[in-house]
This record gives sequence, structure tokens and C-alpha cells, in this order.
Amino acid sequence: MATAILQQPGTTAGKTAAAKPKTSRSFLRGLLANRKALAGMAVLAVFIVLALLAPVLFPGDPSRITAMASLEPDAEHLLGTTAKGQDVLALTVHGARSSLLVGLTVGFASTFIGILVGLASAYFGRFIDEALSLVTNVFLLLPGLPLLVILAAFLPPGLGTVILVLVVTGWAGSARVLRSQALSIRSKDFVAAAVVSGERAGRIMFREILPNMASIVMGTLLACVIYGIGAQAGLEFLGLGDVSTVSWGNNLFWAGNEGALLTGSWWVFVPSGACIALVAFALALINYAVDEVTNPRLRKIKAPAAAPVQSAPDTRATIERSAAQ
Repeated sequence: MATAILQQPGTTAGKTAAAKPKTSRSFLRGLLANRKALAGMAVLAVFIVLALLAPVLFPGDPSRITAMASLEPDAEHLLGTTAKGQDVLALTVHGARSSLLVGLTVGFASTFIGILVGLASAYFGRFIDEALSLVTNVFLLLPGLPLLVILAAFLPPGLGTVILVLVVTGWAGSARVLRSQALSIRSKDFVAAAVVSGERAGRIMFREILPNMASIVMGTLLACVIYGIGAQAGLEFLGLGDVSTVSWGNNLFWAGNEGALLTGSWWVFVPSGACIALVAFALALINYAVDEVTNPRLRKIKAPAAAPVQSAPDTRATIERSAAQ
């Protein structure tokens, strides 16, 4: 009898199951209709395409010397050359591969760890919550930049080291945000019903709680990607990365070492810095668009069209017509 009631389309369970795909479709539809999201995705797509086509556009080693040193931008070298005679455009395009790879990897890894820690802490509570919260608070209280410098200085150089260092220092913030959101969902009736029905803890966390945190998870992911790209550039600019790797941070490091600022060779350091800023700006636009779509307070509500105002009848003319009759 109870099974038959739950399967009826008019019941609450049937309506909830039917509403889930509609909710996801409305979220995607709202995101694609948002101008900020479209602009951010367009800019990000351009950089991803350039990174994928870098070996085709500039085959060979981008660090090889191809022309005279410190040439200004011209028809042959659109962004000029470095103090060593390297083509700046080739370095910039190839640098997108490393920077985007590190940023996306750090973003997904940090968000994944944050999801595991936040869900486990919010769902199990008690001793597990206290232990995970203690570990999270320790990483939050540690100064980020000095820890980055120490870890990067003592570990062997390479992209793997940079990714490991950034994940270790970047997961705690996302775990704290996701835990607070999961705690509010943990107290909902549908989660309690799943617990009473005997569902496994993993299924409840990833099938019941996590889908209701989609907007928070996406915003956290985008913030972690921005953090990964910016932190990698900062480490490499300080000379703590693998200097043999072509990336936007290493381009800035070599520009500083070769005195591009002192000689006024703006074309050496501006492209890489502008690329970092544009990618971060594009991700921030997508993040803000997600907030607009999911937060009712940020949605732009169109005011209803005002009804045409009917002019009041001329009282004097009405009185004169009545007197004439």
C-alpha cells in the first residue's frame, strides 16, 4: 500500500523526483541566458583552445632563440622577443598549457577534498566532526604564503610538486564552506527520512545532500581554480617553481631576472600578466553568474508592464451635455 502511494504521480515523492531534472535544466538554462556567464565561458574557451593548439601554432621548443634580443612587436614577432631572443607570443601560448593544467588540477583536487571533509564532518558529527574541524582549523590558521614557500623550497622542483603544495594549502577553505552548507541540509526532513529508511551513509551524502549543494560546490571550484593559477604564478615568480617549464609565472620570473622592467620592455611581461588577469576575470564572471542564477536576491526581476492609464472624463463637458438634454 505504501509503495503504491509513493509511486503515484500526485504524491510528494513523485513531484520531488520529477522536479529534480527540471531544476537542473532550469539552472543550465539560466546560466546560458546570463551575459556574465557567456562572456566568462567565451574568454575561458579561447584560452583552452589556444592551449590545446599550442604545439600546432608554434611547433618545437618555445624557449629556443629565434631572433635578435629585445625586439619590439612587429609583423614577424607579434609580441616581440625577450632579452635572449625568444618569441614572446610562443612563450605565452605554450605557457597557457602549464598554467591552466595546474589551475584546473588544483581546483578539482582541492574541491574534492573539501567535499569529502565537509560532508563527513556534517553528516557523522560528534567525534569525527571535532577531529576534522580541528585539522581544518589548523590548516586555516597556518600562514599561506610562508607555508607555500617552505614546502616549495624543500620539495623537488616540478609541476607535481607545485600541484601538491597548492592542494595541501588550499583545501581547508573549501572544506569549511562546504561543511557549513552541508550542516544546514543535514537537518532537513528528506535526509532524516533517508536515514530512517536504512540508506547507507555514502549514498545519503552523495545522492541526497551533495546534489543540493551544486551551486556552492561550483562556486568553490571556480574559486579554487583562480587560487591555483594565481598561486602558481606567485611561486614561480619568486623562483620556487621549475624554471625549465614554460608557464605564465616563469615568463614573469625570467622577465624580472632579465631586467624587462628596467629596460622598458613592456611586451615581455605584459602578455603573461594580462593572460592571468583575463582567466581570473573570466572565472569570476562565471562564479558571479552562478550566484545570480541560484540566489533569488540577486536575480533581476522584470517589472510588470504598467497598465495604460485611462483619462478621466471631462466633468464639465458631461454637465453641459446633461443640461442641453
